[in-house]
Parts: sequence; C-alpha cells; structure tokens
Amino acid sequence: MKTLCGPRSWAESTASLPPSARERLWRSSNGSQLASLKHDWGFWGRREQLAPNGDWRTWLFMGGRGAGKTRAGAEWVSALARRRKAGRIALVGPTFHDVREVMVEGNSGLRSLGRMRPAYEASRKRLVWANGAQAFCFSAEDPESLRGPQFDAAWCDELCFWAHPDETLATLEHGMRLGERPRMMVTTTPRPIAALKRLMAARDTVVTRSSTWENKGNVAADFIAALNERWAGTARHRQELMGELIEDFEGALWLRRDIEALRQRLDEPFDRVVVAVDPPVSAGANADTCGIIAAAAVGEGRARRAVVLADASVQGALPHVWAAKVAALAGTVGATSIVAEGNNGGELVRGVLQAAAPDCVVRIVHARFGKRARAEPIAALYAQGRVKHAAAFPALEDEMCAFGADGFAGSPDRVDALVWALTDLLLGGEGPRIRAL
Repeated sequence: MKTLCGPRSWAESTASLPPSARERLWRSSNGSQLASLKHDWGFWGRREQLAPNGDWRTWLFMGGRGAGKTRAGAEWVSALARRRKAGRIALVGPTFHDVREVMVEGNSGLRSLGRMRPAYEASRKRLVWANGAQAFCFSAEDPESLRGPQFDAAWCDELCFWAHPDETLATLEHGMRLGERPRMMVTTTPRPIAALKRLMAARDTVVTRSSTWENKGNVAADFIAALNERWAGTARHRQELMGELIEDFEGALWLRRDIEALRQRLDEPFDRVVVAVDPPVSAGANADTCGIIAAAAVGEGRARRAVVLADASVQGALPHVWAAKVAALAGTVGATSIVAEGNNGGELVRGVLQAAAPDCVVRIVHARFGKRARAEPIAALYAQGRVKHAAAFPALEDEMCAFGADGFAGSPDRVDALVWALTDLLLGGEGPRIRAL
C-alpha cells in the first residue's frame, strides 16, 4: 500500500495567487484554453481526487462524509470511457438504488458531468457512451451477479457499507481480466472491516485520503456544523469527518473484529422468528431513528443460538410508515411475533402495529433498567458465540461498536431494537435482574 497526499487543486492554487500574477496567467492563455478549463477535472480536482500515477491495480480513496469521493469516482470512470481506455466498466454499490441514485444520477454522479454524458438504459442496468464504452450496475447484496461478466475497470462505492464485502470483491476481482491493465477504484468512508484492511495491505493498492473539511467549499456549512457539534472530540468525529480508520472505540460493548468473525450464512430452520421495534417519540428530520431488527433462534437451553436477519430501521418516519416497514419485514422473514418497546405510548404503538400487521402477535415491553444494563447480557451472548449475523449490517454494527464508548452521543435505536429481539429469543423475554443480598 502506498499513501499519497498533496497540495490543493490547481484552481485553488491559481485563486490564491496575487492579482497581478493571475492577470499575467489569464493573458498568456487564449480563449479556447480558458473555456476548456470549465470541464477540466485536472484543474478543479484536488490532488487526492485525481488518479495516481504509477503501476497500481487498486486506487482506494478514503474520506469523510462529503469529502468528494463520489465526484472523484465519477470523473475517473468518465475519463476512462471517453478516452476508450476502458470499454466494459463495473459500477458496484451497496444496493441498486445506491448505484442509480448516487453513482449514476446523483449530483456528483456520472450523468451530471459536463462532457459526453452517457445514456442510462434502466432495463439493462447499464450506461452507454456515444463511443461505445459501457458501464454495468451491480449491487453488493448479490455477489453472484458478478460471476461471469468481464471488465477492464471497476468503481466500487462505499465498500464498508456492503452487505457481503469479501464475497463481492472476490467475485469482482475474478472478472477483472480485460485489457492490458485492469484497474479498480474504491471510494468509501472507512470502517475497520476485514475487506478494507486486506485492500490496504495489498502491495498494488494506492491510498488517497480526504476529510470533509477539505471539501467544505462544496458542502453546506450547516451540514458540517451539525456533524461537528454532534461528534466533536470523539473517535466518531475522526472516522466520519476526518476519514480516519478507527479500529475500536474505548469502552464499547462490542468490538469490530468480534462481529466480523460472526458472519453466518443461513443453512438451518429456526423455531422462532421475531421483529423488534424501538419506536421514536416523534417524526421528522431531527427525530430519532425507529430501530427495526429481525432475528431468529433455534435450540434449547444454553445451546440455543440466534441469527440477526435484517436491519430495516428508518429515520424520521411517521408511525404508519414505520409500522408498515415492520409489517413488510415480518412478512419477508416469516415472523409471527413483533416485540416493541412501549415506554413512550405503549397502547398507541400496539394499535399502529396491529393495524399494519394483523397476522402477528404484538408484545409490548417496558424498559426497567438503563440501556447499557439491558445491553450487557446481549453482549455476553455475542462473546459466547451464541449470536451470528446473516450479513453485514453497517449502520447497526457501527452503532454497536460505538455504544458505551467514551463520547458516545445520540440514541442507540438500532441497538435497542437488537437487544429487545435477542432478549425475547434467548433470555425468555427477561431483561437483567437485580438480586437482593
């Protein structure tokens, strides 16, 4: 792994020149040269956003939220396609929706760039440029979809938020066999997952990094201020804004490496499946997330074990909306029971859930102890190897690995729902008890 960092963009450097120097520069350039700068990414892009020189196979661009990763990926792919340096390009994101709405149609996506915009053929999930170059869309939810196709380039966005990062990358790499030097670009906010660490350790990987601050001219000031206020001084701040790879948060109940070791494909029937809900007090942009977690269990006594099946949590939704999400998830995973925290309007919660999922038994539970006290027995079950994850659940796992850590802020809504689901399945619905001595 080689790590590159460098000065700001040519545009910023030019803007910082004394007025007399800028005047001389403009006068020495003709009109066509100046006009071409409008779409010249080499002029506008920051050093870390530009494709590195050298004989690399993977370019890994790690950055904070809003650091300009998507624009860098789109410009790289666009340049390859326009110059016909790549004719078959893979676009891989966490879901098809992410690929289409961010990588293809987003404000910084491929179809937003000024020159030679490609046509998007939704029925074939591909982009086609006028010169015949093509880019094909894939979801990391389905690694097998990459088995068979061949590519000479690939752009992988938000690797650390893929459901199956190892399998998807491995299958993609087997298809990188066209052209003289097939290359892959990976853009992501870092999380300490095994797939990212392997990429970083590879000798043919080049790493560039950027923080949110370095792209502040293209990001709403309120966005940066809000994140800074929420996470200032915490490890989460370093990860989400500075783009640093943080291994584990001190004091957290769960460690990333332990969760990484608990992935399990579903290969057995379960005797019980539940969906657990941690309802928000309110709705709207600033409301807490409605934690919605599905889990299943099998076995008896201390041999009983559980698998987390899905995280369908939703933020800012009205009660009838999150209740519909709960009902849909219950139908998908085959749950006949819904467990919901009722500390904030228990009967209202019961009513809205029963209306949305009339075929499910709705059980309202009440928290008698603090969040950490309720979570500790569940963390112990993880440590015993009695809980697995059917896939990667990035948002849930991020919350798990931050919960209880120094400086943790916010409401652990996904963790709350997880705790209720696993308490119901493995602890008989009972939380921790206090025994008199």
